[in-house]
Amino acid sequence: MALDTTVVHIGSQQDVRQKTFSAEAYGAEQFPKVRENIVQRAVDAVTLSNAIANDKKAASEKYGVAGSVGAIIPVKFTGTITDRKANYNTVQTEGLPADVTVRVQTGPALNGTELRDATGTITFGQFTNQIEYQNAGSAINNEVKKNVLSRVDPDTLAGKHVSVIGVFQLINPKNWLVTPVQFEVK
Repeated sequence: MALDTTVVHIGSQQDVRQKTFSAEAYGAEQFPKVRENIVQRAVDAVTLSNAIANDKKAASEKYGVAGSVGAIIPVKFTGTITDRKANYNTVQTEGLPADVTVRVQTGPALNGTELRDATGTITFGQFTNQIEYQNAGSAINNEVKKNVLSRVDPDTLAGKHVSVIGVFQLINPKNWLVTPVQFEVK
């Protein structure tokens, strides 16, 4: 038995712990990059809404990144919180037509992988399997909860003025569900 025993030193090439995927570490590393990309590319909601109304496909190509069922588009807007349902708050957004509804995910749960997919640089091929890929998206969402939404009480936002930068997947041009990377209560 002593002849078949190998001593593995922590941090050495043989330490397999160094090679395992940590979703938490990945989210903490990637979120600042994702946020910066979204903030730089965010389109004013009124400009975006007008572009979508004129030509949804052209607007998607100009402002978004291709997604599985619709473009993922970075957007910025200000408005007043009108109500809360489930994990989101509705925002009456300044300058948008009355028939366009903007909802912002405020937790406690954040659904979707729009943040993971928003830059177009995080791809399935970078991960060992679908579980790691999904966990990467969840970990980035967890960073939003920690870094963006931890100071926000979504149950007390009704009537407050907010400024938001985030992303949504363009499925229904009249109903946006935004995942924020910046959320400021004014």
